[in-house]
Amino acid sequence: MTVVLLILALFIILASAELFTNGVEWFGRRYELGEGAVGSVLAAVGTALPETLVPIIAILFTHGVASHDIGIGAILGAPFMLSSLAMFVTGAAIIIYSLRGRRSRKVTINEKVMRRDLSHFLIAYTAAMAIGLTHLHHVKWGLSPLLLAFYGYYVYETMKSEGDLSGDTKPLYFHRHPVMPHRWRIFVQLAVALGGIIGGAEIFVREVDHLSAALGASPLLVSLLITPIATELPEKFNSVLWIRGRKDTLALGNITGAMVFQSTFPVSVGLLFTSWQLTRTGLVSGLLAIVSGLVLYVTLRVKHTMTWWSIAGAGSMYAVYMVYVFAIVR
Repeated sequence: MTVVLLILALFIILASAELFTNGVEWFGRRYELGEGAVGSVLAAVGTALPETLVPIIAILFTHGVASHDIGIGAILGAPFMLSSLAMFVTGAAIIIYSLRGRRSRKVTINEKVMRRDLSHFLIAYTAAMAIGLTHLHHVKWGLSPLLLAFYGYYVYETMKSEGDLSGDTKPLYFHRHPVMPHRWRIFVQLAVALGGIIGGAEIFVREVDHLSAALGASPLLVSLLITPIATELPEKFNSVLWIRGRKDTLALGNITGAMVFQSTFPVSVGLLFTSWQLTRTGLVSGLLAIVSGLVLYVTLRVKHTMTWWSIAGAGSMYAVYMVYVFAIVR
């Protein structure tokens, strides 16, 4: 039964991701927003809801050390999975679609949007990791509102940035005519899509937890390695769909924007309501996420674009972590 529910959850998430990418593009076109605002803010926050809810529920509404371990692990695991596995999936999509003749391997992005996303992620996440090595509780409480303000500034800068939505957009599924749909149709489609994303992710996480419990995996290991994979499926699916449509800034901004969000808002919750003491396992995952983000940022500064091999190569960080967990920690 677990396998059946996992397949059903994947189908719900995939269908909802298709509805969401289509709806959020029409939202951006209707309100004349830039591709950074659509990809890095609207799409990123919308599809980040599942993995954001997991640590908040674990920390605020359950009790015990295991719950806090799950919360901290999910908070640390989300940026790590986004900067490694999600990037790898996106890079692999570029290669696959280029081999099928759907696009070239050249990545065409808005450099300003990507530089803003990656630099804000590196600053926020490095600060979160550094404070986790101390016992300065008052400093942790003070950093929490600063991270929220930092994200607010990032949203302000991104929403006012330029960069038109490129390429054609398929007719809105809830309208089906190649003309500007009424805003209520866009809102309804986005609401249905988000509901499907959250519901499908909830089913997937629950069944993955059942499977991991049957295998005897620890709560921290599940929250670092397994739960983020399930909850970040929307970002991965959205990015693959946009890569297929040759909308690279939207595809990558969906991931990098989520990295900024996950390194600020959920971290602020962790700083306020947990001890935020990082274990060696959590620290390694955080350092690998920073290394991955730094490599992408340096590539962007040197080449003024992101390459398919640097995007796909980010998956090596996940491979390194898997080796560390199963060969060293165990």
